[in-house]
Amino acid sequence: MPKKNIAFLTLFLLLFSLACGLGAQLNNLDQTLTPLSAAVAGTATADAANVGGAGDELATAVAKATSQSADIYATQTARASLNDVSRQATATVIAPAVAELPRYGIDPASGHVAWVHKPVSIDLNGFQQTGFANDYQGITAKDFAMAADITMTTFNSLSACGFMFRADGNTTKPTQYMLIITRYATGYMAFTATVKGEMSNMRTIYIQGQDKSFNWQNNATNRLAIVVRGKLIDAYTNGVLVSTIDTSQPPPDNQQSPPKIDMPAGASPDQVKDYQNLIDQNQTNTDLVNSQMGQARQNFAKNKPIFTEGLLGFIGVSQSGQTKCTFSNGWMFLIER
Repeated sequence: MPKKNIAFLTLFLLLFSLACGLGAQLNNLDQTLTPLSAAVAGTATADAANVGGAGDELATAVAKATSQSADIYATQTARASLNDVSRQATATVIAPAVAELPRYGIDPASGHVAWVHKPVSIDLNGFQQTGFANDYQGITAKDFAMAADITMTTFNSLSACGFMFRADGNTTKPTQYMLIITRYATGYMAFTATVKGEMSNMRTIYIQGQDKSFNWQNNATNRLAIVVRGKLIDAYTNGVLVSTIDTSQPPPDNQQSPPKIDMPAGASPDQVKDYQNLIDQNQTNTDLVNSQMGQARQNFAKNKPIFTEGLLGFIGVSQSGQTKCTFSNGWMFLIER
């Protein structure tokens, strides 16, 4: 369920082992879950000494959950105990995810479906607000694939929806990767890496240069997928490979200019109003993107933003005004070989 005001992980999955029904079936049958690495847990514990409020509770919960991972995560004995009906039900639920994997160059035998997520929305309102959602917050990942249909409704074209991953769980000054999509400039994708809240790496991609089917208008739905292996991230929209990002490389010295925004053919009165709003915001948002890229160039060498494992989930970011991100048909697949 979504947690607003950056309260994503304060209720960590210490209760996960008590789950029942389909969630338990998925856990017991298909998951060999990856606990937080010692490095991630150490970061969380260190942050607890420096961050006030919810950050303290979160960092302690992350470290505690790691220490109790043997009790939380499924065992071979539990998997073997499922009856045929439970196995068949679970296989039916994960079938769409398994069928989608080859589209992204993934052999279904190379790992397992860690979770299939029910539809969830993140609602935000205001300046630079962030919200998170994930019903399986205790599952961390190194290499994985993740996908979801994303329906965006935003006032500001730079407000974003997408995924956060390899995160340390700090709610105030996060160390994490994000891959998000926005309505800015007829479809904009950004990869960012932050270290203790500082922008430290960044890529910008104008989506329609690769994916002509991307719909940037309000209330439109696009499918976002990422495949993360080591230092490389393949990013897809609507099944089209939009970019391959090497996280070990610094931000580029130059970046693309945003494309021209054209009025949609046969635009309704609401679409005309929205179009004019985007035009009015365009220069301000372009300046903001350029500023963020400048910060990333400045901080890359200092902060060394290379992350190998961590928490993950859905994310929404409001630059201003109302923002709603709805995620459906979402799943995550752990790549193990």
